[in-house]
Amino acid sequence: MSVKRIDPVDRLIGGVTVPGDKSISHRYAILGAMAEGETTVVNFSSSADCHSTLRCLAGLGIGLEGEGSCVRITGPGWRDLQPPASTLDAGNSGTTLRLLSGVLAGRPFVSRITGDDSLVRRPMRRIIEPLSLMGARIEARQGEFPPLEIYGTHLKGVEYKLPVASAQVKSCILLAGLEATGETTVVESIPSRDHTERALPLFGVPVFRDDTGISVKGPCDLTPVTVSVPGDISSAMFWVVAALLLPGSRVRCQAVGVNPTRAALLELLEESGALIHREAPRQVGAEPVCDLVVEGDEAFVDGFPGEIGGGWIPRLIDEIPVLAVLGSRLPHGLYVRDAAELRKKESDRIHAVVENLRAVGVPADELEDGFRIPYVPEVGGGLVRTFGDHRIAMAFSVLGLISREGVELDDADCVAVSYPEFFENLQALSGRAESKSGR
Repeated sequence: MSVKRIDPVDRLIGGVTVPGDKSISHRYAILGAMAEGETTVVNFSSSADCHSTLRCLAGLGIGLEGEGSCVRITGPGWRDLQPPASTLDAGNSGTTLRLLSGVLAGRPFVSRITGDDSLVRRPMRRIIEPLSLMGARIEARQGEFPPLEIYGTHLKGVEYKLPVASAQVKSCILLAGLEATGETTVVESIPSRDHTERALPLFGVPVFRDDTGISVKGPCDLTPVTVSVPGDISSAMFWVVAALLLPGSRVRCQAVGVNPTRAALLELLEESGALIHREAPRQVGAEPVCDLVVEGDEAFVDGFPGEIGGGWIPRLIDEIPVLAVLGSRLPHGLYVRDAAELRKKESDRIHAVVENLRAVGVPADELEDGFRIPYVPEVGGGLVRTFGDHRIAMAFSVLGLISREGVELDDADCVAVSYPEFFENLQALSGRAESKSGR
């Protein structure tokens, strides 16, 4: 762990290219591994999480070559995946563990998959139940925590209604459905991010949608492709929020994915009158992309909603830590509800957000499914506990930039889970502006 100080600045100026989208990179890598032949993924995420996925795929006999952010994935097809010689290690990545479990459930061998100290505390019953209904047998610590022992078998298609909106669970089931006999349908009451459904046709897999849900018919062969990953919108939103809250800023985030199932915070800011321009719109693979040009001006805060919950939450779940920082600057404060899922992330993000806001002088209230944040005339500063959570570290780095005294992160290294270049980009954007503290 490394301690890092983030001092306040007057403004942010410049352009930034965020890493390839983490969610999409996971999916392209796994689908490429299920295809027979060579798949090339351009702008693959530099995140530690996505490299955990590659490491696990290598353990299943998949060939991997890389140069920079270009990754070539070569395999014999999902029918000929090799039994892992040792336990697969998903690191900190819940996406790796949940999505790969769907693939492993349909293979006729026993596999074991685990993760780091954070991941082994995250519940997996939500994937164990549907995969068991499809025919797999999965053993877990206390019935729901990793490591998972997956006794793969021939799967049958099912219709499964998600009890909680979760793109990871939906994707796990759909991936298992590619190996199953018959139709597999996932029913969502609240739509979650749809990267898997968009990606499958690129690999030659028909996806069927109707009022009932999203379906695939298996068993299904996948075709290798060359695909490009757009920039990660969750990473870009740290710069968007920081620039908006620092008058005089102008930041261009280049080639960012703006998938509607991920862009809720962006939409809320635009609807509130924030100075955000979507430039050079285009399509990259199956995903909409544009450059986001952001100009600092706090006038939008009066129009930003004071309460967020319901269907908004799945569409901005990863942005809630930085949304909390924004909430401290809203003249009417912010109430976030229906977000109990945050307690099951890399950290208990509800608790982490509230504890750290209090530490810097914002008297936030912790609720079972969210939090209330009052407006404060000025955020002071202080020591931030990241809880080893990359999004907490980056969100409170943004707070440090707009604070009076700056913040000190107790574990800055954790940002590498999703955005290894974060502090380098922060320095570049703030380097043209004089630090308020003179440092």
